[in-house]
Amino acid sequence: MLVGKDLVAASATPLVLGILAEGENYGYAILQRIAELSDGRLDWSEGMLYPLLHRLERKGQIEAFWSTDSGRRRKYYRLTTNGRAAIADHRAQWDAVVTALGRLTDSAPHPRTALGGLA
Repeated sequence: MLVGKDLVAASATPLVLGILAEGENYGYAILQRIAELSDGRLDWSEGMLYPLLHRLERKGQIEAFWSTDSGRRRKYYRLTTNGRAAIADHRAQWDAVVTALGRLTDSAPHPRTALGGLA
């Protein structure tokens, strides 16, 4: 099961900031980490990641720098102080959503009951 586009978009910023909280990283490695963390259920493309990285950079939450790794020049990204603060805010928001969904699921009637036994 792949995660729908709406949830992918909503989770993009907190995921990227969280990955960069682990340490500086470059685009392709960030994509690989997202796939790893989601067991392949989040299907991201470079076309989704790089505009997000540029937006986070404009907002001052990450900064980019060039480095040569194994003879290959790559653009790396790392969190700024503003980015670290943003992670806490995003986590609190996601905790609220997860809590609400958990409560909804815990209190939801069985489908057969909800449909009068016709399910």
